Amino acid sequence: MEQTEIHDTKAAETPQNRLPQVAEPRNPGMALDLDWVMSAQANTSAIERRAKSLPGRRSVKKDYQAAWLLKAITLIDLTTLAGDDTPGRVRRLCAKARHPVRQDILDALGMAPITTGAVCVYHDMVETAVDAVNGSGIPVAAVSTGFPAGLSPFDLRLAEIGESVKAGAQEIDIVISRRHVLTGNWQALYDETRAMRAACGEAHMKTILATGELGSLRNVARASLVCMMGGADFIKTSTGKESVNATLPVSLVMIRALRDYCDRTGYRIGYKPAGGISKAKDALTYLTLIRDELGTRWMQPDLFRFGASSLLGDIERQLEHHVTGRYSASYRHPLG
Repeated sequence: MEQTEIHDTKAAETPQNRLPQVAEPRNPGMALDLDWVMSAQANTSAIERRAKSLPGRRSVKKDYQAAWLLKAITLIDLTTLAGDDTPGRVRRLCAKARHPVRQDILDALGMAPITTGAVCVYHDMVETAVDAVNGSGIPVAAVSTGFPAGLSPFDLRLAEIGESVKAGAQEIDIVISRRHVLTGNWQALYDETRAMRAACGEAHMKTILATGELGSLRNVARASLVCMMGGADFIKTSTGKESVNATLPVSLVMIRALRDYCDRTGYRIGYKPAGGISKAKDALTYLTLIRDELGTRWMQPDLFRFGASSLLGDIERQLEHHVTGRYSASYRHPLG
């Protein structure tokens, strides 16, 4: 299949990665519409064909590719979610979020400094991260609600949200109870999401569906709609801890649910693929999918994020190759 090159400078316009001058109105949610939810279907074979064709149908080359990769950096939630996280590791990660690309590479590209979209940590590291990014404008996101399984008592999950907000988290990544989706208990999923949104207060809520554990693309479509009706600011594919995380078919289903919700309500909801996106070429494919399906407005950090850590290192390596014509060793682009 012949490739089509993308020469779209608007899509990758400069990577000032804070919210746009006119912020989107926040999704207030709506009453649960079960007729709408149950009407959501997924043609799996057609979705898989569309997803499979995407990497071969679109390409971004040379200077355009460098611009798109710089844009991708501004959309990364730079993440550490390890049991052995320490304050020192989190501070190093935050330093990388503030200066994600070596200055000599930026100078060669004629670029002003950029930052990542956010830093994402466990609750215990929120205060450390908030202090480390102070003055940069980078928001701190906290995974919450019994992450990654979401099976702790419900009152404790709500309390965890409140503690992270109190500690300074501006974004909360919550996990849904997968059993509500698998048993078709949409009212329970809606009620859970509404309660968590209320607990978030002014902090934006990213709702993790854990799509690899939902059983079908149809369930993904229906869960996406219910979470948006419940007031989600973002819908997110995965915790990164499942055996199957972000995939193009799942992403296609979720972003079409986003488009449907926007068409019906007027509210734009964000999208965050997470887990398994570690190569620059994968980031370009996801950005192309967003551009094709939702348009360039969704290619901004208030509406799109990558949940990743190693992705940044590969992008920086590709940018150095663009500047010098040589690939460098990965240790030249440490995360911290």
